Amino acid sequence: MPRTRSLAWSELKIGVLTIVALVLLAITIFMLTGSKGFFWQRYPLKTRFSNVAGLKPGSPVRVAGKEVGTVKEIEFAGEQIDVTFEVNKEVRDKITTESLATLGSLSLLGEGAVDVTPSSAGTPVPEWGYVKAGRTPAQIAEITDQASQGMAMVNKLVAGISAGQGTVGKLLTDDRLYTDLQRFVDAANEMTLSVRQGRGTIGKLLNDPRAADALEASLKNVEDVTRRISSGEGSLGKLLKDEAFSNSLTSATNSLNQLTDRINRGEGTIGKLLTDDTVFRRLDSVTNRLDQLVTKLNEGEGTAGQLLKDKQLYENMNKTVTEMQALLADIRKDPKKYLNVKVSIF
Repeated sequence: MPRTRSLAWSELKIGVLTIVALVLLAITIFMLTGSKGFFWQRYPLKTRFSNVAGLKPGSPVRVAGKEVGTVKEIEFAGEQIDVTFEVNKEVRDKITTESLATLGSLSLLGEGAVDVTPSSAGTPVPEWGYVKAGRTPAQIAEITDQASQGMAMVNKLVAGISAGQGTVGKLLTDDRLYTDLQRFVDAANEMTLSVRQGRGTIGKLLNDPRAADALEASLKNVEDVTRRISSGEGSLGKLLKDEAFSNSLTSATNSLNQLTDRINRGEGTIGKLLTDDTVFRRLDSVTNRLDQLVTKLNEGEGTAGQLLKDKQLYENMNKTVTEMQALLADIRKDPKKYLNVKVSIF
């Protein structure tokens, strides 16, 4: 019978060391990848940017600032750039259709990263699905360019001020403006001195006790009137406090509203005048006839027109009236002369 060979300790030690080395290697890889997880713990996603300055394969992917994956591929998609990245499946429920992917940076040197905003709304983005791209923050170069433009504008503004342009420039370079400003300051000082000396209304108010007492008395009167109104005294007080007066005013207002409504409905003489076309037409007809009558009078038609236009007729009538008055005067003086009655008896 063949003799069985026993396993030597040295051989067993080599196997154990190999297993331990593999375990240490797996632990090291896991620690290096951090929260990214092993390849079977990650799933791929995509996003699309117009510019990926500073981004490269291997750049980190962060969700709410926490690193959860890496960028795998960057390739053109027409005029834009498709970025493929892998993230840990633990954050699948946080990357939804409402999440936004933006281009971030790890440092001021411009090293790029993909930042994804977590969202509990929407549905999780499936594998190889696109995460909506958000507004890309300004890059260092853009900020520097904007700062350069700002400095250029500041330099231009300072140059304009130095050349005497604008109000500030004139204030710095124009002696007349400085003189006018100095005069204004002197006038202000003089006015302040006058006030301190008690001249003028403001000066008397500040320095004359009688003016202050009069103002205080006026304020007390205003306070007294306000107190009386608040306590319901006088017409205004009753208007604010007396419910019966308020009801009377409300009733008068309601009556006025009813009267206005009746007029608007065409009731009564005023209502018919405002709403009935027949009344308007009659009034218009009367006005037209009156215009025609006045026109005929002005043209001298009829007796009245002749009287207005014919001077001879006016003088004849005036003469007749004068003679009649003289005749009446003679009759009054000597009635027998004109009233001679003979009675004959047959």
